Amino acid sequence: MPNHQLPHIEKLYSNWPKLFLIATLLFLSQTTLSQEISEDFKEKVRSLIEEVPKSYQEIDRELRYSKRDTIQLNYFLKLARENNYFEGQSYVLNQLGRNYRYTSKLDKSIEAQLKALELSEKANSDEFRILSLNYLGVSYRRKDAIKTAIDYHQKALEIAEATEDKTIHVKRSINVALNSIGNLYQTLGQYDLAISQFKRALEFERELNNKLGLAINNQNIGDCHEQKEELEVALEYYRKSLAYNEDINNDYGRIICKNSIARIYTKQGMPNAALVIFEPLQEQALKIGDNFITSSVFINTGYAQTAIGRYGEARKNIRQGLKLAQESDMPALIIAAKRFLADLAEATGDYKEALKQQQEAESYENTIVNQRNLNYMNEMILRYDSEKKNNQIVSLAQDAELSKIRLRKNQTTILVAALTLGLIGTMLFIMYRKYHSDNEKKVLSLEQNMLRSQMNPHFLFNSLNSIKLYIINNDKKNAVHYLNKFSKLVRRILEGSSLKEISLGEELETAELYLNIENIRFSDEINFEVDIAEQIDAEQVKIPSLVLQPFLENAIWHGLSSKEGEKRIWINVYNYDKYHIGIDIIDNGVGRNASEKIKEKRVLKRKSVGIDITTERLANFSKDYQNDFEVAIADLTDDEGAARGTKITLKIPTI
Repeated sequence: MPNHQLPHIEKLYSNWPKLFLIATLLFLSQTTLSQEISEDFKEKVRSLIEEVPKSYQEIDRELRYSKRDTIQLNYFLKLARENNYFEGQSYVLNQLGRNYRYTSKLDKSIEAQLKALELSEKANSDEFRILSLNYLGVSYRRKDAIKTAIDYHQKALEIAEATEDKTIHVKRSINVALNSIGNLYQTLGQYDLAISQFKRALEFERELNNKLGLAINNQNIGDCHEQKEELEVALEYYRKSLAYNEDINNDYGRIICKNSIARIYTKQGMPNAALVIFEPLQEQALKIGDNFITSSVFINTGYAQTAIGRYGEARKNIRQGLKLAQESDMPALIIAAKRFLADLAEATGDYKEALKQQQEAESYENTIVNQRNLNYMNEMILRYDSEKKNNQIVSLAQDAELSKIRLRKNQTTILVAALTLGLIGTMLFIMYRKYHSDNEKKVLSLEQNMLRSQMNPHFLFNSLNSIKLYIINNDKKNAVHYLNKFSKLVRRILEGSSLKEISLGEELETAELYLNIENIRFSDEINFEVDIAEQIDAEQVKIPSLVLQPFLENAIWHGLSSKEGEKRIWINVYNYDKYHIGIDIIDNGVGRNASEKIKEKRVLKRKSVGIDITTERLANFSKDYQNDFEVAIADLTDDEGAARGTKITLKIPTI
């Protein structure tokens, strides 16, 4: 489960009469400041107003211990406004915005930080402009507005790196931007790219000896490794982060690290050790007042309690965490809580409730992914149109040429919009079919091993994430190229799923499309070749639709993904005998024995039933013929007996 940094539920004063409350507040507004503000702080403020320091460091030197005290911050803000001290106002509004963010009041946080950004422009201060842009990026990331967040961080990074005289604060702002961009890559599932950003930030934080930054980046690197199922490596980074947080006495960071470490213990089969950490952590998280942390701690506690059979306590804790996640609209935690409730219901024998919770989690996850994809597509169209229009206006001045440009722009917009709508429509149709097939499963079954489509839905979403990376990196050519291939592949899947048989030529084209899309994630390292015997007419030979993909997927993920060096897949088509056609799928991967050893080392194992289902489909296909079928798998070895790949032979009847 992804780690989140997480607020307590505020106490409401709804039982007070409104008129009495208003009158009281009006009275207190005249007296509170004088009662709460010390003479020492007033002297600091008078000094700041008189000297008007321009740098963040000079202001922070006086106010760093007042960052969480909203009364003192507002006192200084009032005087700064009266004296048109823009830098001082920007500093305070950013700190107030950060405090709102810590208590999950994200709209108020963004409002304060936008005002701070406006004041930094009036002050013409790059230092405060960078600070506001980074804070806005973090707040929008909390709202899952990924594109907006990355725009703010990239702008902050651009200004910071262009600044000639870099102060300590500007250097730290560069690290904040790098760290945040890494968080956004992490959200997109691009964990290796995220780790590279975090490690780059880690180097800069070491130069600055910023222990808080070192703690944050080690925590984030650990989270990426946890997502990659590299639990021991993740645990090592979490412990490094905890050590830094202990060194600077940071309660907030301590809770985050302990929550992550205990979650790893649960995944490693040590729930009792995890609960030793989790149970006292709940009260500490509530005191911090951040729903991201609190919700995660309660959910993870229930997860560990389920593992040792404390079902009543587990249900209570998971539901408490789910309530907090729903109140603050935290999608990842809502999904995690639903899945854990499904596991809990299954453990107690309530299979109907388990199926319900699992379906709700999947439905919520699909809705979020589709909305995120839709937002990316819309932003891509708008940005593409804007850039194209600006470039054309600069380069062409004549009215006739401008008219032609507008016409081409409209045509491009229609083309991209049609492609986007087609892609979204295709995805919605896949979800619609999946929803109806799920309803037909037996109520008491949680195995979910029914035949859906030939393609794994996670493959579709992972492919979209890879394509979105091209968009984020402004690589329009590759983005459009792979979107075309992906759209064509999805169309082939939908068409093939309703057909019992298709031509061999169409099946080979579909296989090539699939490999092209998968190859994005392998940086085009896989070489793919098809060899068809001359006497075979690929358009006349009929085979079951989508029969090759499961074997290709197996070759890629079990044979080639762990192989170093050259990666190849061959498909040879030939006449097996008078009544059969033969198809060999050959890879130069690590072989089945090595693949099984690698699989055994993984903590979370994924069971694929694609080949079993394909074998059953071949059996059904062969019923209409007098001849049987055959699927044979052989290990390939060199002269010394070392593994050099795997060969799968399909014998399919043709007459």
